[in-house]
Amino acid sequence: MPGQNSSKSDAPVAWRYSGNQIKRWRTKAGVSRDALAAASNYSPDTIAAMEQGVRMPTARVLDVADEMCDAEGMLSAGKEFLNREKFPTRAQDFMEREKEAISLWWYETAYIPGLLQTEGHARALIENHVPPLDGETVEERIAGRMERQAILAERKPPVALSFVIYEAALRTPQVDAKQLHHLLDVSRPHNVVLQVLPFELANAAALMGPMVVLETRDHERFAYTEGQLGSELSADPEVVSRATERLSMIRAQALSPAESARFIDRMVDRHE
Repeated sequence: MPGQNSSKSDAPVAWRYSGNQIKRWRTKAGVSRDALAAASNYSPDTIAAMEQGVRMPTARVLDVADEMCDAEGMLSAGKEFLNREKFPTRAQDFMEREKEAISLWWYETAYIPGLLQTEGHARALIENHVPPLDGETVEERIAGRMERQAILAERKPPVALSFVIYEAALRTPQVDAKQLHHLLDVSRPHNVVLQVLPFELANAAALMGPMVVLETRDHERFAYTEGQLGSELSADPEVVSRATERLSMIRAQALSPAESARFIDRMVDRHE
């Protein structure tokens, strides 16, 4: 998933409001930005980004600023709202729709889908994010990713989930035997279908990048695509139809679930 940095106009309101409040209280108390940075163990530039709303104010900064500025809990209270921001800004709309999904088709080219990652694999990806994320954000992102996985088994009625993973995603250095075993385990429930698309079966559409199509409880259908520098969540029927057609083609060309399990089993043997 993409990084935390964002333009001010795209940042969540909670970031912008909390950052503005930090600046207002700091100015009123006569506390310099450098002093707040030193006390909270951040650089002045990072504090400036938080005050401008382009970076999420962390719990540590809010607590330190609250004490230094004699805010009597007014700044620390913002933690409750900021802790809800566990996902990158541009992915938050998709995450909200994911919570409402009754069915979800996911095709992934370069990564194991987040819903199928072990905590160790998620940590390896998030800790090596470019640009680097601070420790609190790393832990929030990992926790958020793990919480999302409730969709696999804990919803009633169960969500119909279909995943196709391109072979390249299975061969990245971060994928170990534990992650491969996990893929086999999570694909056993009747509501989860997992397929592998080997290199030799991929067509041009399969090389154009990942995509997700989901349907909500209100029978709204959305298509979601994500790249390095941008993402799009669309309810446009034409866009959803085009994504559905491509996903259907990719699913038809991928190995069957049984063949995919054997494919992953062979990869496990090579790892062990």
